[in-house]
Amino acid sequence: MAANLQVQLANQRDGMPEAGDFHVVEAPIPRPAPGQMLVRTVYLSLDPYVRKAIRGDHPGHKALVEGDVIYGRSVCRVVRSHDDSYKVGDYLVAETGWRQHAAIGPEKVVQRVDPSAGPLSAAIGALGMPGLTAWGSVEHLSLPSLGETLVVSAAAGPVGGCVGQLAKLRGARVVGIAGSPEKCDLVTKTYGFDECINYKEADWEEKLKTACPAGVDVYHDNVGGALLVDMAKHLSLYGRVVMCGRPADYHSSKFHGVGLGPFIGRRAKLYGLVVYDYEHDLERYLRLASAWMREGKLKIKEDRADRLENAPAHFLKLMHGENIGKSIVAVGPEKA
Repeated sequence: MAANLQVQLANQRDGMPEAGDFHVVEAPIPRPAPGQMLVRTVYLSLDPYVRKAIRGDHPGHKALVEGDVIYGRSVCRVVRSHDDSYKVGDYLVAETGWRQHAAIGPEKVVQRVDPSAGPLSAAIGALGMPGLTAWGSVEHLSLPSLGETLVVSAAAGPVGGCVGQLAKLRGARVVGIAGSPEKCDLVTKTYGFDECINYKEADWEEKLKTACPAGVDVYHDNVGGALLVDMAKHLSLYGRVVMCGRPADYHSSKFHGVGLGPFIGRRAKLYGLVVYDYEHDLERYLRLASAWMREGKLKIKEDRADRLENAPAHFLKLMHGENIGKSIVAVGPEKA
């Protein structure tokens, strides 16, 4: 039987992952058991949460040990099915791990993919979990309105980019925070934000004050750590903060914490966002988002690598914040 390329954990470390932590191996293509299906990976999603999942610090994921396949979701195509609910040729988003083929049951399926809704790869981006995360932030928690100012960190990423675009659709003024001139160009010229601030520039806070003279009504935080603390003093009274991610703490089991005093002083409302809370609203979101995408109101940017063996290096690029757009790996052809 043909080989099935997969990426396994070679070393579990505390701290920033390194190339030697991953091992690319060949294994047999699995045979689906009764009630399972064999799927072929088309696009593999690389996401920051995978770093926590590898260590077992993410809900529903046990810590990996040497030889385990790395966690990951993918857009995949059904090759063989022993489940009447899924037929050969169906496209799915599923928990497959980093491998070319996987035998999975229906419990691993995250969503069905309608190829007419948009690019297939968008099902792990704006038409998938990152988009639904942004939807939860904007439409369920912060509810920015006409005349308000929303600021979002990691604005060039798939969640941040969607947050800003959805907030613009609600009439808000949107300012992004990103880490390079190239990322800021993407945020303003492609995603349509009003402004973008490069936080690596020494005077970034002064530029933020200029961009938000009346303060920040909503801050969507994708970063955590020092930036979250710094943003507190820029909030307007009774501002809202959506805490979505904290990659500043993803590489260590030690949590550094955040001082809450400045948030209390601004009388801020703090919301913790967990995307799973909004899965019930996925169908409605996808219906709206696919229409916005066709109309050019919701745009995407992907940072692609080709071939599964390049997934570890592409993941390290993501971990160092060097990606511009949604990190994906094109593993196989869409149709074959």
